[in-house]
Amino acid sequence: MENAVTDRAFLHAVLDAAGDAIILADRDGMIMRANPAASMMFGYAAEDMIGESLNMLMPEALATRHDGFMQHHIETGEKRIIGIGREVEGQRRDGTVFPLHLSIGRAEVDGSLMFVGILHDLTKRTQTEAALARSQRLDAIGQMTGGIAHDFNNLLTVIIGNLELLETRTREDAQTTLIRDALEAAELGADLTSRLMIFARRNTLKSVKSDLRKLCDATLVILERTLGEQITIKTDYAPVTSLVLVDPGQLQSALMNLALNARHAMNGKGRLLISIADVTIDDSYMAQEIDVEPGHYVRLSVSDDGAGMTPQAQKHAFEPFFTTKSESGGSGLGLSMVYGFVRQTGGHVTLYSEEGLGTSFGLYFPALSESAVANERSLAAGKVAQTPFGHGRTVLVVEDNPIVRKLSVARIRDLGFEVEEAVSGDEAYSMLTSGLDVDIVFSDLIMPGNLSGYDLAAKLATDFPQLKVLLTSGYASDIVAARLPHGRTHEVLHKPYRQSDLVLRLQALLDDDSDG
Repeated sequence: MENAVTDRAFLHAVLDAAGDAIILADRDGMIMRANPAASMMFGYAAEDMIGESLNMLMPEALATRHDGFMQHHIETGEKRIIGIGREVEGQRRDGTVFPLHLSIGRAEVDGSLMFVGILHDLTKRTQTEAALARSQRLDAIGQMTGGIAHDFNNLLTVIIGNLELLETRTREDAQTTLIRDALEAAELGADLTSRLMIFARRNTLKSVKSDLRKLCDATLVILERTLGEQITIKTDYAPVTSLVLVDPGQLQSALMNLALNARHAMNGKGRLLISIADVTIDDSYMAQEIDVEPGHYVRLSVSDDGAGMTPQAQKHAFEPFFTTKSESGGSGLGLSMVYGFVRQTGGHVTLYSEEGLGTSFGLYFPALSESAVANERSLAAGKVAQTPFGHGRTVLVVEDNPIVRKLSVARIRDLGFEVEEAVSGDEAYSMLTSGLDVDIVFSDLIMPGNLSGYDLAAKLATDFPQLKVLLTSGYASDIVAARLPHGRTHEVLHKPYRQSDLVLRLQALLDDDSDG
Protein backbone atom coordinates (compact mmCIF):
# COMPACT_ATOMS: atom_id res chain seq x y z
CA MET A 1 0.00 0.00 0.00
CA GLU A 2 2.79 2.39 0.93
CA ASN A 3 4.54 1.70 -2.39
CA ALA A 4 1.31 2.39 -4.29
CA VAL A 5 0.90 5.73 -2.52
CA THR A 6 4.52 6.60 -3.27
CA ASP A 7 4.09 5.65 -6.94
CA ARG A 8 0.98 7.84 -7.26
CA ALA A 9 2.76 10.77 -5.64
CA PHE A 10 5.70 10.28 -7.99
CA LEU A 11 3.36 10.13 -11.01
CA HIS A 12 1.61 13.34 -9.96
CA ALA A 13 4.96 15.08 -9.51
CA VAL A 14 6.13 13.99 -12.98
CA LEU A 15 2.90 15.17 -14.60
CA ASP A 16 3.03 18.55 -12.88
CA ALA A 17 6.71 19.12 -13.66
CA ALA A 18 6.58 18.13 -17.34
CA GLY A 19 7.03 20.98 -19.80
CA ASP A 20 5.10 19.10 -22.51
CA ALA A 21 1.40 18.41 -22.37
CA ILE A 22 0.51 14.93 -21.03
CA ILE A 23 -3.04 13.60 -21.36
CA LEU A 24 -4.46 10.28 -20.15
CA ALA A 25 -7.56 8.89 -21.89
CA ASP A 26 -9.64 5.72 -21.73
CA ARG A 27 -10.44 3.36 -24.58
CA ASP A 28 -13.39 5.54 -25.62
CA GLY A 29 -11.18 8.59 -26.01
CA MET A 30 -12.47 10.32 -22.88
CA ILE A 31 -9.92 12.42 -20.97
CA MET A 32 -9.07 11.06 -17.53
CA ARG A 33 -6.20 13.36 -16.56
CA ALA A 34 -4.44 16.40 -18.01
CA ASN A 35 -1.33 18.03 -16.60
CA PRO A 36 -0.85 21.84 -16.17
CA ALA A 37 1.16 22.06 -19.41
CA ALA A 38 -1.83 20.62 -21.32
CA SER A 39 -4.09 23.18 -19.72
CA MET A 40 -1.78 26.01 -20.78
CA MET A 41 -1.27 24.60 -24.28
CA PHE A 42 -4.97 24.25 -25.13
CA GLY A 43 -6.40 27.08 -23.01
CA TYR A 44 -8.76 24.96 -20.91
CA ALA A 45 -8.79 24.58 -17.15
CA ALA A 46 -7.66 21.04 -16.31
CA GLU A 47 -10.94 20.23 -14.54
CA ASP A 48 -12.92 21.32 -17.62
CA MET A 49 -11.10 18.73 -19.73
CA ILE A 50 -11.78 15.74 -17.48
CA GLY A 51 -14.57 13.55 -18.85
CA GLU A 52 -14.59 15.28 -22.24
CA SER A 53 -13.66 13.70 -25.56
CA LEU A 54 -10.16 14.09 -26.95
CA ASN A 55 -11.87 15.44 -30.06
CA MET A 56 -12.26 18.81 -28.33
CA LEU A 57 -8.49 19.29 -28.78
CA MET A 58 -8.47 18.61 -32.54
CA PRO A 59 -9.49 20.44 -35.72
CA GLU A 60 -12.77 19.16 -37.10
CA ALA A 61 -11.14 17.28 -39.99
CA LEU A 62 -8.99 15.22 -37.61
CA ALA A 63 -11.69 14.82 -34.97
CA THR A 64 -14.07 13.15 -37.45
CA ARG A 65 -11.46 10.45 -38.16
CA HIS A 66 -10.01 10.05 -34.68
CA ASP A 67 -12.60 7.68 -33.22
CA GLY A 68 -12.18 5.39 -36.20
CA PHE A 69 -8.42 5.30 -35.72
CA MET A 70 -8.80 4.30 -32.07
CA GLN A 71 -11.42 1.66 -32.78
CA HIS A 72 -9.29 0.19 -35.56
CA HIS A 73 -6.30 -0.06 -33.20
CA ILE A 74 -8.35 -1.68 -30.41
CA GLU A 75 -9.87 -4.25 -32.78
CA THR A 76 -6.74 -5.13 -34.76
CA GLY A 77 -3.85 -4.18 -32.50
CA GLU A 78 -2.22 -2.41 -35.44
CA LYS A 79 0.26 0.19 -34.14
CA ARG A 80 0.23 3.07 -36.56
CA ILE A 81 1.62 5.71 -34.20
CA ILE A 82 1.87 3.88 -30.86
CA GLY A 83 5.43 4.42 -29.62
CA ILE A 84 6.42 6.17 -32.84
CA GLY A 85 4.99 9.66 -32.81
CA ARG A 86 4.10 12.02 -35.61
CA GLU A 87 3.28 15.65 -36.35
CA VAL A 88 -0.40 16.57 -36.20
CA GLU A 89 -2.51 19.67 -35.57
CA GLY A 90 -4.19 20.68 -32.33
CA GLN A 91 -6.94 23.19 -31.69
CA ARG A 92 -6.97 25.60 -28.77
CA ARG A 93 -10.02 26.74 -26.88
CA ASP A 94 -10.16 29.96 -28.93
CA GLY A 95 -10.30 27.94 -32.16
CA THR A 96 -6.75 28.56 -33.35
CA VAL A 97 -5.06 25.57 -34.97
CA PHE A 98 -1.38 24.93 -34.24
CA PRO A 99 1.23 22.26 -35.07
CA LEU A 100 2.35 19.73 -32.47
CA HIS A 101 4.25 16.46 -32.16
CA LEU A 102 2.21 13.62 -30.68
CA SER A 103 3.58 10.44 -29.08
CA ILE A 104 1.13 7.82 -27.80
CA GLY A 105 1.59 4.96 -25.38
CA ARG A 106 -0.91 2.38 -24.13
CA ALA A 107 -1.27 0.30 -20.98
CA GLU A 108 -3.78 -1.94 -19.22
CA VAL A 109 -4.56 -1.14 -15.60
CA ASP A 110 -6.85 -3.53 -13.71
CA GLY A 111 -8.10 -4.86 -17.03
CA SER A 112 -8.92 -1.41 -18.39
CA LEU A 113 -7.21 -0.07 -21.50
CA MET A 114 -5.71 3.41 -21.21
CA PHE A 115 -3.77 5.67 -23.56
CA VAL A 116 -1.28 8.38 -22.69
CA GLY A 117 -0.41 11.14 -25.14
CA ILE A 118 2.64 13.39 -24.91
CA LEU A 119 2.26 16.54 -26.97
CA HIS A 120 4.97 19.06 -27.83
CA ASP A 121 4.00 22.46 -29.26
CA LEU A 122 5.83 23.03 -32.55
CA THR A 123 4.63 26.62 -33.06
CA LYS A 124 7.98 28.21 -32.24
CA ARG A 125 9.91 25.72 -34.37
CA THR A 126 7.53 26.29 -37.28
CA GLN A 127 7.92 30.05 -36.99
CA THR A 128 11.69 29.72 -36.88
CA GLU A 129 11.70 27.45 -39.93
CA ALA A 130 9.46 29.90 -41.80
CA ALA A 131 11.74 32.82 -40.89
CA LEU A 132 14.81 30.84 -41.96
CA ALA A 133 13.16 29.87 -45.24
CA ARG A 134 12.24 33.51 -45.86
CA SER A 135 15.81 34.61 -45.17
CA GLN A 136 17.25 31.91 -47.42
CA ARG A 137 14.78 32.76 -50.18
CA LEU A 138 15.72 36.43 -50.08
CA ASP A 139 19.43 35.53 -50.08
CA ALA A 140 18.94 33.25 -53.08
CA ILE A 141 16.96 35.89 -54.96
CA GLY A 142 19.64 38.43 -54.07
CA GLN A 143 22.44 36.28 -55.45
CA MET A 144 20.53 35.59 -58.66
CA THR A 145 19.51 39.24 -59.03
CA GLY A 146 23.05 40.46 -58.37
CA GLY A 147 24.46 38.16 -61.05
CA ILE A 148 21.90 39.25 -63.63
CA ALA A 149 22.37 42.91 -62.77
CA HIS A 150 26.16 42.57 -63.07
CA ASP A 151 25.92 41.01 -66.55
CA PHE A 152 23.30 43.53 -67.62
CA ASN A 153 25.54 46.38 -66.49
CA ASN A 154 28.29 45.07 -68.77
CA LEU A 155 25.85 45.04 -71.71
CA LEU A 156 24.65 48.56 -70.89
CA THR A 157 28.23 49.79 -70.70
CA VAL A 158 28.79 48.64 -74.27
CA ILE A 159 25.46 50.06 -75.45
CA ILE A 160 25.93 53.46 -73.79
CA GLY A 161 29.54 53.73 -74.89
CA ASN A 162 28.75 53.00 -78.55
CA LEU A 163 25.77 55.36 -78.53
CA GLU A 164 27.96 58.17 -77.19
CA LEU A 165 30.60 57.52 -79.86
CA LEU A 166 27.91 57.45 -82.52
CA GLU A 167 26.46 60.73 -81.21
CA THR A 168 29.79 62.53 -81.67
CA ARG A 169 30.04 61.37 -85.29
CA THR A 170 26.49 62.19 -86.34
CA ARG A 171 25.61 65.53 -87.87
CA GLU A 172 21.93 65.04 -88.74
CA ASP A 173 19.48 66.34 -86.11
CA ALA A 174 16.94 63.54 -86.63
CA GLN A 175 19.52 60.84 -86.02
CA THR A 176 20.96 62.73 -83.03
CA THR A 177 17.48 62.83 -81.45
CA LEU A 178 17.08 59.08 -81.91
CA ILE A 179 20.51 58.45 -80.36
CA ARG A 180 19.75 60.66 -77.36
CA ASP A 181 16.42 58.87 -76.80
CA ALA A 182 18.25 55.55 -76.88
CA LEU A 183 20.86 56.90 -74.43
CA GLU A 184 18.15 58.05 -72.05
CA ALA A 185 16.53 54.61 -72.14
CA ALA A 186 19.88 52.93 -71.52
CA GLU A 187 20.57 55.20 -68.57
CA LEU A 188 17.17 54.29 -67.11
CA GLY A 189 18.21 50.66 -67.48
CA ALA A 190 21.46 51.43 -65.66
CA ASP A 191 19.47 53.03 -62.84
CA LEU A 192 17.30 49.91 -62.64
CA THR A 193 20.32 47.61 -62.36
CA SER A 194 21.81 49.92 -59.74
CA ARG A 195 18.71 49.43 -57.60
CA LEU A 196 18.88 45.69 -58.13
CA MET A 197 22.49 45.75 -56.97
CA ILE A 198 21.40 47.46 -53.77
CA PHE A 199 18.99 44.61 -53.04
CA ALA A 200 21.74 42.09 -53.84
CA ARG A 201 24.01 43.97 -51.37
CA ARG A 202 26.66 44.52 -54.04
CA ASN A 203 26.36 48.27 -54.20
CA THR A 204 29.28 50.38 -53.02
CA LEU A 205 28.23 52.19 -49.86
CA LYS A 206 29.81 55.47 -48.79
CA SER A 207 29.25 54.96 -45.08
CA VAL A 208 30.11 57.61 -42.51
CA LYS A 209 29.42 58.08 -38.80
CA SER A 210 25.94 59.52 -38.66
CA ASP A 211 23.20 60.61 -36.30
CA LEU A 212 20.00 59.13 -37.70
CA ARG A 213 17.97 61.95 -36.16
CA LYS A 214 19.81 64.58 -38.21
CA LEU A 215 19.56 62.54 -41.42
CA CYS A 216 15.85 62.05 -40.90
CA ASP A 217 15.26 65.73 -40.18
CA ALA A 218 17.03 66.65 -43.41
CA THR A 219 14.85 64.18 -45.33
CA LEU A 220 11.66 65.48 -43.71
CA VAL A 221 12.19 68.86 -45.35
CA ILE A 222 11.68 67.11 -48.69
CA LEU A 223 9.00 64.71 -47.45
CA GLU A 224 6.71 67.42 -46.11
CA ARG A 225 6.47 68.92 -49.58
CA THR A 226 6.26 65.56 -51.35
CA LEU A 227 3.63 63.81 -49.23
CA GLY A 228 1.14 66.67 -49.22
CA GLU A 229 -0.79 68.58 -46.58
CA GLN A 230 -3.25 65.78 -45.80
CA ILE A 231 -0.56 63.55 -44.31
CA THR A 232 0.54 64.50 -40.81
CA ILE A 233 4.18 63.69 -40.10
CA LYS A 234 5.29 63.35 -36.50
CA THR A 235 8.70 62.45 -35.08
CA ASP A 236 9.50 60.69 -31.82
CA TYR A 237 13.24 60.73 -31.20
CA ALA A 238 14.92 59.48 -28.04
CA PRO A 239 16.84 62.28 -26.27
CA VAL A 240 20.11 60.38 -26.71
CA THR A 241 20.93 57.89 -29.49
CA SER A 242 24.12 56.18 -30.60
CA LEU A 243 25.87 57.02 -33.84
CA VAL A 244 25.71 54.51 -36.70
CA LEU A 245 27.88 53.81 -39.74
CA VAL A 246 25.59 54.45 -42.69
CA ASP A 247 25.51 55.86 -46.22
CA PRO A 248 23.53 59.12 -45.81
CA GLY A 249 22.24 59.10 -49.36
CA GLN A 250 21.00 55.51 -49.17
CA LEU A 251 19.43 56.12 -45.75
CA GLN A 252 17.50 59.12 -47.05
CA SER A 253 16.47 57.13 -50.14
CA ALA A 254 15.21 54.29 -47.91
CA LEU A 255 13.21 56.72 -45.77
CA MET A 256 11.70 58.30 -48.88
CA ASN A 257 10.70 54.87 -50.21
CA LEU A 258 8.99 53.91 -46.96
CA ALA A 259 7.21 57.27 -46.70
CA LEU A 260 5.93 57.12 -50.28
CA ASN A 261 4.70 53.56 -49.73
CA ALA A 262 2.92 54.79 -46.61
CA ARG A 263 1.25 57.59 -48.58
CA HIS A 264 -0.07 55.01 -51.04
CA ALA A 265 -1.32 52.78 -48.20
CA MET A 266 -3.07 55.76 -46.57
CA ASN A 267 -4.61 56.82 -49.89
CA GLY A 268 -2.97 60.23 -49.52
CA LYS A 269 -4.46 61.03 -46.09
CA GLY A 270 -3.37 59.90 -42.63
CA ARG A 271 -0.64 59.93 -39.99
CA LEU A 272 3.02 59.02 -40.45
CA LEU A 273 5.25 58.54 -37.41
CA ILE A 274 9.05 58.37 -37.60
CA SER A 275 10.69 57.27 -34.36
CA ILE A 276 14.33 56.64 -33.45
CA ALA A 277 15.72 54.98 -30.32
CA ASP A 278 18.50 52.72 -29.08
CA VAL A 279 17.46 49.10 -28.55
CA THR A 280 19.13 45.89 -27.46
CA ILE A 281 18.51 42.59 -29.24
CA ASP A 282 19.03 39.58 -26.98
CA ASP A 283 17.40 36.24 -26.18
CA SER A 284 14.16 37.96 -25.17
CA TYR A 285 13.84 39.73 -28.52
CA MET A 286 10.41 38.87 -29.79
CA ALA A 287 10.45 39.57 -33.51
CA GLN A 288 10.68 35.83 -34.28
CA GLU A 289 13.32 36.65 -36.88
CA ILE A 290 16.40 34.79 -38.08
CA ASP A 291 19.90 35.92 -39.01
CA VAL A 292 20.14 38.93 -36.71
CA GLU A 293 23.12 39.26 -34.40
CA PRO A 294 22.54 40.08 -30.73
CA GLY A 295 23.81 43.48 -29.69
CA HIS A 296 23.03 47.18 -29.52
CA TYR A 297 21.19 48.83 -32.40
CA VAL A 298 19.57 52.11 -33.31
CA ARG A 299 16.03 51.45 -34.53
CA LEU A 300 14.41 53.73 -37.10
CA SER A 301 10.67 53.00 -37.21
CA VAL A 302 8.33 54.25 -39.94
CA SER A 303 4.68 53.66 -39.07
CA ASP A 304 1.42 54.59 -40.80
CA ASP A 305 -2.28 54.12 -40.12
CA GLY A 306 -3.14 53.04 -43.65
CA ALA A 307 -4.71 49.97 -45.21
CA GLY A 308 -2.15 47.49 -43.87
CA MET A 309 -0.85 44.42 -45.69
CA THR A 310 -2.25 40.94 -46.15
CA PRO A 311 -0.22 38.01 -44.73
CA GLN A 312 0.61 36.99 -48.30
CA ALA A 313 1.86 40.48 -49.16
CA GLN A 314 4.01 40.55 -46.01
CA LYS A 315 5.56 37.23 -46.98
CA HIS A 316 6.83 38.61 -50.30
CA ALA A 317 7.16 42.30 -49.42
CA PHE A 318 10.96 42.49 -49.73
CA GLU A 319 11.27 40.50 -52.96
CA PRO A 320 12.25 42.43 -56.13
CA PHE A 321 9.38 43.39 -58.44
CA PHE A 322 6.70 42.39 -55.95
CA THR A 323 4.20 45.22 -55.64
CA THR A 324 0.63 45.82 -54.50
CA LYS A 325 0.42 49.05 -56.54
CA SER A 326 -1.26 47.49 -59.55
CA GLU A 327 -3.13 50.66 -60.45
CA SER A 328 -0.19 53.04 -60.12
CA GLY A 329 2.29 50.66 -61.71
CA GLY A 330 4.87 50.56 -58.94
CA SER A 331 8.23 49.03 -59.85
CA GLY A 332 8.29 46.66 -56.87
CA LEU A 333 11.88 47.61 -56.07
CA GLY A 334 11.37 50.10 -53.23
CA LEU A 335 11.20 47.69 -50.30
CA SER A 336 13.78 45.33 -51.79
CA MET A 337 16.20 48.27 -51.97
CA VAL A 338 15.50 49.17 -48.35
CA TYR A 339 16.05 45.57 -47.30
CA GLY A 340 19.30 45.18 -49.25
CA PHE A 341 20.72 48.49 -48.03
CA VAL A 342 20.02 47.81 -44.35
CA ARG A 343 21.35 44.25 -44.57
CA GLN A 344 24.52 45.44 -46.31
CA THR A 345 24.99 47.92 -43.48
CA GLY A 346 24.95 44.97 -41.05
CA GLY A 347 21.45 45.68 -39.83
CA HIS A 348 18.03 44.10 -39.92
CA VAL A 349 14.52 44.98 -41.14
CA THR A 350 11.24 44.00 -39.49
CA LEU A 351 7.68 44.35 -40.77
CA TYR A 352 4.55 44.44 -38.64
CA SER A 353 1.18 44.98 -40.29
CA GLU A 354 -2.52 44.26 -39.90
CA GLU A 355 -5.14 44.78 -42.59
CA GLY A 356 -7.14 47.93 -41.97
CA LEU A 357 -4.89 49.15 -39.16
CA GLY A 358 -1.57 50.13 -40.68
CA THR A 359 2.03 49.08 -41.12
CA SER A 360 5.24 49.61 -39.16
CA PHE A 361 8.73 49.03 -40.57
CA GLY A 362 11.69 48.77 -38.22
CA LEU A 363 15.19 49.44 -39.57
CA TYR A 364 17.90 48.28 -37.14
CA PHE A 365 21.40 49.71 -37.58
CA PRO A 366 24.35 48.50 -35.44
CA ALA A 367 25.24 51.13 -32.85
CA LEU A 368 28.83 52.36 -32.97
CA SER A 369 28.86 53.28 -29.30
CA GLU A 370 27.16 51.87 -26.24
CA SER A 371 27.26 55.25 -24.52
CA ALA A 372 23.66 56.09 -25.32
CA VAL A 373 22.52 52.64 -24.31
CA ALA A 374 24.51 52.83 -21.08
CA ASN A 375 23.04 56.25 -20.34
CA GLU A 376 19.55 54.95 -21.00
CA ARG A 377 20.15 52.00 -18.67
CA SER A 378 21.54 54.22 -15.92
CA LEU A 379 18.46 56.43 -16.13
CA ALA A 380 16.19 53.42 -16.06
CA ALA A 381 18.10 51.87 -13.15
CA GLY A 382 17.13 54.79 -10.96
CA LYS A 383 13.46 54.20 -11.73
CA VAL A 384 13.19 50.43 -12.02
CA ALA A 385 12.51 48.58 -8.81
CA GLN A 386 15.38 46.36 -7.71
CA THR A 387 12.97 43.97 -5.98
CA PRO A 388 9.50 42.65 -6.95
CA PHE A 389 6.87 45.29 -6.32
CA GLY A 390 3.63 43.59 -7.37
CA HIS A 391 2.82 41.60 -4.23
CA GLY A 392 -0.87 41.67 -3.41
CA ARG A 393 -1.83 42.82 -6.93
CA THR A 394 -3.13 40.88 -9.91
CA VAL A 395 -2.57 41.40 -13.65
CA LEU A 396 -4.82 39.93 -16.35
CA VAL A 397 -2.69 39.15 -19.43
CA VAL A 398 -4.74 39.16 -22.65
CA GLU A 399 -2.79 37.74 -25.59
CA ASP A 400 -3.77 35.26 -28.35
CA ASN A 401 -0.20 34.26 -29.26
CA PRO A 402 0.67 31.43 -26.83
CA ILE A 403 4.45 32.03 -26.98
CA VAL A 404 4.10 35.76 -26.29
CA ARG A 405 1.51 35.08 -23.58
CA LYS A 406 3.74 32.57 -21.82
CA LEU A 407 6.67 35.01 -21.81
CA SER A 408 4.48 37.89 -20.59
CA VAL A 409 3.12 35.79 -17.75
CA ALA A 410 6.63 34.75 -16.67
CA ARG A 411 7.90 38.34 -16.79
CA ILE A 412 5.03 39.73 -14.73
CA ARG A 413 5.19 36.93 -12.16
CA ASP A 414 8.88 37.70 -11.69
CA LEU A 415 7.76 41.14 -10.53
CA GLY A 416 5.68 39.63 -7.73
CA PHE A 417 2.24 39.93 -9.33
CA GLU A 418 -0.44 37.27 -9.41
CA VAL A 419 -1.33 36.61 -13.05
CA GLU A 420 -4.53 35.53 -14.79
CA GLU A 421 -4.64 34.71 -18.51
CA ALA A 422 -7.09 35.24 -21.36
CA VAL A 423 -6.63 34.39 -25.03
CA SER A 424 -8.93 37.08 -26.40
CA GLY A 425 -10.67 40.32 -25.51
CA ASP A 426 -13.99 38.47 -25.38
CA GLU A 427 -12.70 35.98 -22.83
CA ALA A 428 -11.08 38.72 -20.75
CA TYR A 429 -14.30 40.74 -20.60
CA SER A 430 -16.29 37.64 -19.69
CA MET A 431 -13.86 36.82 -16.86
CA LEU A 432 -14.12 40.35 -15.47
CA THR A 433 -17.91 40.51 -15.65
CA SER A 434 -18.02 37.12 -13.91
CA GLY A 435 -16.29 38.61 -10.88
CA LEU A 436 -12.56 38.24 -11.53
CA ASP A 437 -10.80 40.88 -9.42
CA VAL A 438 -7.64 42.32 -10.97
CA ASP A 439 -5.69 45.56 -10.69
CA ILE A 440 -4.24 45.86 -14.20
CA VAL A 441 -5.26 44.54 -17.61
CA PHE A 442 -2.25 44.02 -19.93
CA SER A 443 -3.64 43.44 -23.41
CA ASP A 444 -2.42 43.06 -26.97
CA LEU A 445 -4.24 45.22 -29.51
CA ILE A 446 -4.83 42.80 -32.38
CA MET A 447 -6.72 39.65 -31.36
CA PRO A 448 -9.39 37.36 -32.80
CA GLY A 449 -13.01 37.64 -31.73
CA ASN A 450 -15.41 40.54 -31.33
CA LEU A 451 -13.28 42.58 -28.94
CA SER A 452 -9.89 43.80 -30.07
CA GLY A 453 -7.57 45.49 -27.60
CA TYR A 454 -9.07 48.83 -28.65
CA ASP A 455 -12.62 47.63 -27.96
CA LEU A 456 -11.69 45.98 -24.67
CA ALA A 457 -10.04 49.18 -23.44
CA ALA A 458 -13.16 51.19 -24.33
CA LYS A 459 -15.54 48.78 -22.54
CA LEU A 460 -13.35 48.63 -19.45
CA ALA A 461 -13.20 52.43 -19.33
CA THR A 462 -17.01 52.46 -19.10
CA ASP A 463 -17.76 49.35 -17.04
CA PHE A 464 -14.63 49.12 -14.86
CA PRO A 465 -13.24 52.68 -14.62
CA GLN A 466 -11.06 51.73 -11.65
CA LEU A 467 -9.05 49.25 -13.72
CA LYS A 468 -5.67 50.27 -15.06
CA VAL A 469 -5.05 49.30 -18.69
CA LEU A 470 -1.69 48.77 -20.37
CA LEU A 471 -1.81 48.00 -24.09
CA THR A 472 0.97 46.49 -26.18
CA SER A 473 1.45 46.43 -29.93
CA GLY A 474 3.97 46.09 -32.71
CA TYR A 475 2.75 49.47 -33.99
CA ALA A 476 4.33 52.72 -32.92
CA SER A 477 2.62 54.02 -29.79
CA ASP A 478 1.54 57.38 -31.20
CA ILE A 479 -0.22 55.78 -34.17
CA VAL A 480 -1.98 53.41 -31.77
CA ALA A 481 -3.00 56.10 -29.30
CA ALA A 482 -4.52 58.21 -32.06
CA ARG A 483 -6.86 55.37 -32.99
CA LEU A 484 -8.13 54.51 -29.54
CA PRO A 485 -11.93 54.76 -29.34
CA HIS A 486 -13.72 57.71 -27.79
CA GLY A 487 -10.51 59.72 -27.71
CA ARG A 488 -9.43 57.91 -24.55
CA THR A 489 -5.69 57.44 -24.10
CA HIS A 490 -3.94 54.44 -22.57
CA GLU A 491 -0.32 53.52 -22.09
CA VAL A 492 0.98 51.56 -25.09
CA LEU A 493 4.10 49.41 -24.81
CA HIS A 494 5.81 48.99 -28.16
CA LYS A 495 6.97 45.46 -29.13
CA PRO A 496 9.63 44.22 -28.86
CA TYR A 497 10.24 45.54 -25.36
CA ARG A 498 12.65 44.79 -22.53
CA GLN A 499 11.82 43.87 -18.96
CA SER A 500 12.90 47.33 -17.78
CA ASP A 501 10.35 48.92 -20.17
CA LEU A 502 7.59 46.74 -18.75
CA VAL A 503 8.61 47.57 -15.18
CA LEU A 504 8.53 51.32 -15.83
CA ARG A 505 5.06 51.17 -17.41
CA LEU A 506 3.59 49.02 -14.62
CA GLN A 507 5.17 51.21 -11.95
CA ALA A 508 3.76 54.33 -13.61
CA LEU A 509 0.25 52.86 -13.55
CA LEU A 510 0.54 51.92 -9.87
CA ASP A 511 2.07 55.28 -8.94
CA ASP A 512 -0.76 57.06 -10.71
CA ASP A 513 -3.25 54.95 -8.75
CA SER A 514 -1.62 55.79 -5.40
CA ASP A 515 -1.51 59.51 -6.28
CA GLY A 516 -5.21 59.43 -7.02
